[in-house]
Amino acid sequence: MNEEQSRLLESLREQSHQLGDKWVDYWQTYSYIDTWQFWLNLVFLVLPLIILYFKLDKSRALQLGFFGFSGHVLSTYVDSYSTRFGHWEYPYQVIPVLPLSIGLDTSLIHVAYMLVYQWTIHHKKKYYVATTILAAFFAFIFKPILSALHLFQLSEGNNYFHVFLWYFLGGILSK
Repeated sequence: MNEEQSRLLESLREQSHQLGDKWVDYWQTYSYIDTWQFWLNLVFLVLPLIILYFKLDKSRALQLGFFGFSGHVLSTYVDSYSTRFGHWEYPYQVIPVLPLSIGLDTSLIHVAYMLVYQWTIHHKKKYYVATTILAAFFAFIFKPILSALHLFQLSEGNNYFHVFLWYFLGGILSK
């Protein structure tokens, strides 16, 4: 590594450290455990996992678990990219060091997709139609509600149709 590259890398590391400290300060000021937003995000994380525990078809746990894991990995990458490059943001979080909404991205949305997938298997329904409906619900109803509550913000140039495409593609690619 040459000297210029080393200096640039050190500068980026320092800026990243400073930004991480600012995120923790922001979280302690606006999203700490004494806010309703923290508790709602915690519910988004914990409640779906409890529901999944009781509703999951244990005979298909591996298949459903792999489906959920695939969706989780895809959405984590998409959400990390989108928050890092300013397409959208989550002003309130459960864990301050992650730019994404851990409750939504690791629990609520994927449990919903897993339960819809399970339902389509058991009732011999069309998965792609169900995924389209679920993606539309999350993108055009749920996310605007979160926006009204200031729990989710789209940046300029992005809209709920873009969110719909990510949810739809995530559901398709997970399968």
